[in-house]
Parts: sequence; C-alpha cells; structure tokens
Amino acid sequence: MGTEEIISVEESTEPPICGLPQSDATSPETINRVADRLRVAHTLPVEQVEHLLKTSADHGLSHDEAARRLAEDGPNKVKAAKGLSIWKILLRQVSNSLTVVLILVMALSFAIHDYAEGGVITAVIVLNIVVGLIQDYRAEKTIEGLQALSAPSCKVIRSQVATNIKAESLVKGDVVMLNVGDIVPADLRLATGLNLSTDEALLTGESVPISKHPDAVLSDLGAPLGDRVNMAYSASTITRGRATGIVTAIGMDTEVGQIAQLLRTSSKPQGEDGSRFVSYGRRVKTGARSILGLDGTPLQVKLSKFALILFALAILLAIIVFAANRFDVNGDVLIYGICVGVAVIPESLIAVLTISMAVGTKAMAKGNVIVRKLSVLEAVGGVTNICSDKTGTLTQGKMITRKVWLRDGSVACVEGCTHPFDPNSGDVVWEDEKSPLTDSHSSVSRLLPGATRFVECISLCNNATVSESKTSLVDDTAETSTTSTAVASDWAAVGEPTEIALQVFAMKFGVSKATISQAKDSVLAAEHPFDSTCKRMTVVYTRSSGVADVYTKGALEAVMPLLDAPDDVKAEFTAKAEALASEGLRVLCVAHKTVAASDAVKIDRAAAESGLTPLGLAGLYDPPRSETADAVRKCKIAGISVHMLTGDHIKTATAIAEEVGILSRRLNPAEEASATMLASTFDALSNDEIDRLERLPLVIARCSPSTKVRVVEAMHRRGAFCVMTGDGVNDSPALKKADVGIAMGLNGSDVAKEAADMVLTDDNFASIVTAVEEGRRLFDNIQKFILHLLISNIAQVILLLIGLVFKDRHNQSVFPLSPIEILWANLITSSFLALGLGLEDAQPDIMLRPPHDLRVGVFTREIIIDKFAYGTFMGSLCIFAFSFVSYGPWKWATPLSGSVDCNHGYSDMCDSVYRARATTFATLSFLLLFTAWEVKHFSRSLFNMYPERFSGPFSVIRTVLHNRFLFWAVAAGFIVTFPVIYLPAVNRVVFKHTSIDWEWGVVFAAVVAYIALIEIWKAGKRRFIRKNRSTS
Repeated sequence: MGTEEIISVEESTEPPICGLPQSDATSPETINRVADRLRVAHTLPVEQVEHLLKTSADHGLSHDEAARRLAEDGPNKVKAAKGLSIWKILLRQVSNSLTVVLILVMALSFAIHDYAEGGVITAVIVLNIVVGLIQDYRAEKTIEGLQALSAPSCKVIRSQVATNIKAESLVKGDVVMLNVGDIVPADLRLATGLNLSTDEALLTGESVPISKHPDAVLSDLGAPLGDRVNMAYSASTITRGRATGIVTAIGMDTEVGQIAQLLRTSSKPQGEDGSRFVSYGRRVKTGARSILGLDGTPLQVKLSKFALILFALAILLAIIVFAANRFDVNGDVLIYGICVGVAVIPESLIAVLTISMAVGTKAMAKGNVIVRKLSVLEAVGGVTNICSDKTGTLTQGKMITRKVWLRDGSVACVEGCTHPFDPNSGDVVWEDEKSPLTDSHSSVSRLLPGATRFVECISLCNNATVSESKTSLVDDTAETSTTSTAVASDWAAVGEPTEIALQVFAMKFGVSKATISQAKDSVLAAEHPFDSTCKRMTVVYTRSSGVADVYTKGALEAVMPLLDAPDDVKAEFTAKAEALASEGLRVLCVAHKTVAASDAVKIDRAAAESGLTPLGLAGLYDPPRSETADAVRKCKIAGISVHMLTGDHIKTATAIAEEVGILSRRLNPAEEASATMLASTFDALSNDEIDRLERLPLVIARCSPSTKVRVVEAMHRRGAFCVMTGDGVNDSPALKKADVGIAMGLNGSDVAKEAADMVLTDDNFASIVTAVEEGRRLFDNIQKFILHLLISNIAQVILLLIGLVFKDRHNQSVFPLSPIEILWANLITSSFLALGLGLEDAQPDIMLRPPHDLRVGVFTREIIIDKFAYGTFMGSLCIFAFSFVSYGPWKWATPLSGSVDCNHGYSDMCDSVYRARATTFATLSFLLLFTAWEVKHFSRSLFNMYPERFSGPFSVIRTVLHNRFLFWAVAAGFIVTFPVIYLPAVNRVVFKHTSIDWEWGVVFAAVVAYIALIEIWKAGKRRFIRKNRSTS
C-alpha cells in the first residue's frame, strides 16, 4: 500500500454526524469492539480494516461468505420514515379540540333525536375530514420516495472476480469498485484510488468536491465528515478518478442511515428511563394533547384552547337555561338549552378554515411550493427567523469564474451571471489596477491582448465540455469524465465544477479548444492529469513548427515552486491569492511556457512542469441565485431575520452572506465577530452562554446536523418561530426540529423531503417569501372570518339568553329563534361569507410590517373588543326586532303572552310569535351579510376602505365587487332568505316562522342602525389610533 501518511486534520470545526455507538450489553464484547472501531475507520490503516472485517482489498469476500453475512446482517437498505399511513393522516384531521367538541355535540343531538341538527353537524365534520385528508394525502404521495437515495447497483470484487450486484446485496467487508459518476452504495474505507474526488454536498454542505487520499490515516476520532479524506460515504457521488473501498457500514448503520433513524425516532418521548407507570402516563398525556390539538402550530393550539373554553361556556349556558326553567327539563327546554350551547360554538369554523387552507395550498402550488400539511401554511406566515443552508439554496450549487487577476495587473470580474453554464450570461468587466480609468467599466466581454494566453491555458488545460444543447457531449480528448450532465438554460456541461467554470469563462470570448487548435495548428501531445497529491494539471500541445506549448493550472502552493519568476512576483501572486481567498473565492494559479517539442516534456512530468511563466490567478465560487438578494431584503423589511447555516468554510460563507444581504458590508470587526461564527465555537458554548448572546449569529460555518438543531432550540428558547430550509441529508434533523421545515424539491435529498413540512419545487429561496406572504394573507383572513363567525355567535347568545324572559301563557320560554334557524345562520349564511373572507387578497402592506405576536395569535385585543362590540350591536338589534313585532303598535289577536306551545308547532295562537321570529331571522341574516363587508378591514370605513385602490363617491361599489366570491355569497344569502321565509311548507314546519310584510320596515331600520353603529365605532378607533401615533 505504500507509506502511510498520518494526518492530523487542521480546522476540525465540524463535529461528526454520529458519535460512537454505546456498548450493547447483550452482544459479545468482541463484536462491540469491532463495531466501535469500524465507526472510526478513518483512523485505521487499510490492513487493520481488512483484519477486522476478515476480507482482502485485492480479492474481496467469497460468494459463500457474502451470502452468510447478508443473511446475518440483512440488506443494505435505508428504511423510510415509517412511510405513508392513511390512518395517520386521518387522525391528523380530527386531532383538534373544535372537531372533538363538534363530535360531542353531534352525539348529543342524535341522543335527543334532533336528527336535523345532528345531520348538519355530521356533514360539517365529514367535509372537514375529507378536504384535509385529500390534500394531505396528495402531498404525501408527491413527496414519498426515500428509497431513491440508494444506489441501484454497484461493482464489487468477490472471489477475485469483479461482478455487478444490486446495492442492497452489499455486506460489510465487500470490496467496491468506484468510477466517475457512481453513487457510493455504502460507507467505505478507501483502499486504493487515483485522482479521486467525491461530491458530499448532501451530507456536509461543502460546495466543491472533496479530494480523497486512500493512504491517509487520520488521528482525530471525531474528525468532521468533510475532513475524512480516506472515506467515501453512502449517497455521495464520484466526480473524478477511480477507487476501490472496503464496506464498513451498510443500511441504517451508514451516516445517511443514522440521520434517517433520527427522523424515525424523533417523535418518541424522551427520558423513557422512569417506571412503567410514569412512561405510560407520559404517553397518555402526549396522546391526549395530540388528539385535542394542543401540540402543533400556534393557530392550532390557540383554536384548540379556544374550542375547549367555548365548550365549557356552552355547558354553562345550558345550565343557565335549565335553571331559568327551574330545572324542569322537558324536551323543548332540553333542545333550547342545547341550542343556546350550540350558538356559542362556531360549527363552520373548522370547515371554513380547512377549505381556506386548501385554497391557499393550491395557490402555493402555483408558486412552486408543495404544502404537506395544511396547518403549516398559516404557521409560515408567523415566521420570525429563517435558517437557510447555503449550497443549492441561497446559491446555485454550480461554480463560476468570478474574478481573474493577470500578472500585468489587469482584473476581470464577471457580473450579472444568472446561468453558470451559459457563456452569454453576464458580462466580463476589465479593470486595470495599475492604471485606473475614469470609467472603470473600460471593456465588457472583450479579450485584452495580455489575457489571450491566460484564456488559452484555462481552455486547453481542461477536460470539461460545454455545449449549447440539452444532450451532453463528451470531449474525445478528455481522459477523465465527471459525475453527471446538468442543464442550465439551453446549455449543458459535463466535467468538474471548477473546470466547467473555467471553460465557460473562456467561451465568453469565443475561445475553445477547437478554435485555438485550428488557429495555432496544434494538437494535444500529452496530458499530466490532476492528482490529489500534487494538486495541479498540465497539458502539452505541439505545433507543426516543432514548438510545444505547456499549460498548467492548479493550487497556488502547488504551482509556485515550478515558476521561473523573481521573488517579488511570487510575493505579489501570494498576496493577491490571499486577497481573493478573503472574498470567499477558490483560487487557482495558471502558468505556461513555450519550449522545443521533445519526448521529455511529453513523458516526464517534472520536465514539463519546470520553468513555468506565471500568467495569473482565477477566483471561482458558487454564485447566489439571482433572486436571493431581493428575497433576503424583503425578509428584512418584513421583520424576518435570515441566518445562514452551512457546512462550507467561513470565508466563503461570509462572502456569500454579504453578497445576498444577510450580512451588512459596513459591519465593524466587533459586529462581524458576533455575526459570524464557526460551528466549533458555537458548539463549545453551553445553552446558558448561547442565551446570553445579544443575538444569535447570522452566519455559522462548518455546521453539522447537531449544530443546526442547537440553533433551532436556541431560537425556541428566545420565543422565536423559525423556518429551516435545506436540501441535503445533513439538513434533515433540523428540518424536523424546526417549526416549519422547507426542503428543496429539485436537488434535495429524499430524506430532507421526508422531514420537511413544505417542499420548493423550483429550489428557489425567493419562493419562501411567497410562502410567507401567503401565510400572512391567510392569517389576516383567518382573523376576519373568525371575527365574523364569533360576532354571529355572541349575538345569538345575547339574543337567546335574554329571550328567556319571553314567556307564553304557561310561563314557558318562547324561542326568539328556532334551532334550525340558528343552524342555518351558523352553517349556511355565515359559512359562505366566512369562506369569502378567507379568499380576500393580501393587504398592500402585508410584507412591510413585522411578524404578528405568536403569543397572542389570532385573538388580538382588537379582535376580542370588536367581536363583543359588534356582537352586542347585532344581538341588541335582533332583540329589538323580536320585541317590536311582539309588543309594538300592531294589535295581535293572540299576543305572545297568550300563545301556547309555539316552540313545538304552528297554530293560530302562534301567529305573532312566528312573525316575530321570522323578522328576527331576517334581521340576523341581513346583519351578517353586511358584517362580512365591514370586517374586510378592522378600522377603515366601508365607504372608503381602499383609498389607494378606489376613490370617489362610488368607491364602496368597487370595494364590495373586488372580492367576487364574497359578493356573490352576500347576494345569495340575501336572495335565499326570501324563500326560507315565504315557502309554505318550509317556513312553518321546518323553520317555525311564517310570512311577513310590514315587518320588513323593522328589518331595514335595524340594518341602517347597525351600519351606523359600526361606522361610528370604526371612526372612534381611527381617532384613537391617530392620537396614539401623535403622542408616540
């Protein structure tokens, strides 16, 4: 194997994803020792790994031994996070207190043979369950697919013969052969390798492939995954070279499997070390809280607590009714008591809420966001912090040549590049540092004379291919391929990310291998490929004139000793390279020489790479998405703090954070030190020390999953409501822990999607802003229709309680409203109005105000005061209508006090009661219709509600027509009132009221008075608000 290199990893800032496993007392001690030592296989020489696994890196396992181990250890499969359960989704729909209360009311209605009320409530419950079930099921089916992470097949050595097998048939000790483009099928200790690099972005968050060194032996047991250069991990991809490796972990024991296991067990109660009774009690408590909806989003918890309060109030009101009748509870009194109790419960709230969220979910789908759970749509509107991964989320996940510095001092910057593979995207701006021009943009996309040789070098010393088609093309001169073909715009690229970036830069000037070879009449004579030990690549091109051009590119420290240049030039190159690195760029040095063609430069690498002339430096980086900066700016305006949690280096992370606006470029050193932090520094802090920080860091570099989880927990301790975005396997535990987890759909791992509550189908960070805006719109509209529904409930409670004083001849209470009238108002009239309010457009200032207070939720002080004020207005006017008709100037043949059994059915003695009841029903219905328009805005007048949109004396007409659904809901509610009152069989038998005529004047007067009262109330609020603003 050669001499082993003992490496002590520098900058080990990332703790391992999974620590050492605890010893299992039920297993033999020897097995424990083997398992523990394999967990740190990066610290073991290959020979020792061979010994522990009883295998050979040259010959592999025998077929019989592999079969035995497969039977013993099981297949190499990562188990999905408990899959899709229709029953679990169904339970999610009924796990809230309001649904539980409705189920109890439904059961009670059927118990007393009130089948009409019971049937209507049943329909409401079924509607809610069906709508929520369909939506959640569709979302789950869209996301399902965790098994896609596993490589389908792989090449192994068994019984000294290379063979292809299914990846799930791998066992520990198998020797796997890896080539460019392969997905690593299990965790491997590399045995041999040539120029090997792997893309581990899904695990570590590193934006560039990691060079691997099979001969290295690390000394740090807890080295970060990204620094374990002698290991290859499951689900990573081979981007360059070839290798063989010994399988050290399979299935759920791999690093990917360990993360999947965290997702499977994260919902289990912690601290199961108590007695059996304590554990059972804890599970019962957790189950009860889940069923009652006391665990969930802030809105779910608020509404569940509200429903329990309403249920207690309903019982209290029913007892009051029974007490008013001296507890002589006959059938009618029992029904009336239940009606008063039901009147306080907004039966349609849960259905309206579910439908509104389903409509919002469809709107989000058009905005490239898949919502897996309806409840999180509202929750994302209350977000105070967004924690985002960098690679592939804030950035494009592809490299571009950002800046080029030439030996003569010329500097080229690439600006406005939105498609990294498209040479036509963005401009190249040259600046002369030594002779600054008045117009710094001296030349755009034009090749300077001094840059010709540099551009030739990065084009020829390159194995990447970029083509204007969606079909990948492989350069026939390339000896090293790459992992995959990606498409951006109409351009496709194949190759190492860094080489693609350099090739695209050259193509911006119309330079390619073909054009150079044709112009110089040169051909490729030799290639000395990139090697992870020497960190450079050299090609030799010969011309027909007998001259050879040698082109070299590589890391500065690898190329510097080969340069034929004075010390001051080398010092200048070093200083400039450090300056570029401080901007977060990956720096490559480019050099060249022209010599006489000979076999020496073709065969001997040392001869080819000696006496080189430095041409310049290239700085590369993974650019931000074009829309990211604007999205971050909108978040800041909306009072949302954006944090970058990345596995990348701190300089790169800081540069990107400054470019997208997460960090201000004007921070002083002290502020920058507190705003940026290494994960190792953050992890070293105790929870108390973290809580004492003035604010949490905006950028944390070299993050592990445990760091991200600790950040989320720290935010929760500060009362924040946080969103975690990410695409990699390493993001999954934090996605699960966050209040709302958002995964990337295009480039995200299936593990991340499984853990997330939302998935972005376009991987666009800006879509999160759309989700937040939609969540805020939904929150505002929830407040509107909750206010509308509760105004109706309060009015009905006032009406029915005071209605107890209306007595007939036998001193029995006369119902101002019948049970069916109450249900009609709550479920028919109010439901469609509330649904219309749920479809209201977003307010113009919705993203200009800070997040709402999560501790207060939807029931703000303003909402509570308004509902009691409006409910009192409405209830009082309904009592007025009933009283005026019953006791007013009209002389009835049989007055209300002389009526008998009018709650049960119609007779001539009940004419006054039935007409008064119809008037009250019409009054209540019409007041609810106008309330829907009034609550569109909590303080502005209906007659001047949107001055920024509509003005003039007829602006009220445009205001009510703006929401067409609400307008037609009001129109339908108005029209349907008349057949309900006038249809002969329907009015007296079902609704227990009768036709009216002059009483419409009473209804009209009540409506006018109601609108006047609300307008006066709103005017007082506006004056109060202005007064507060002036004093503050």
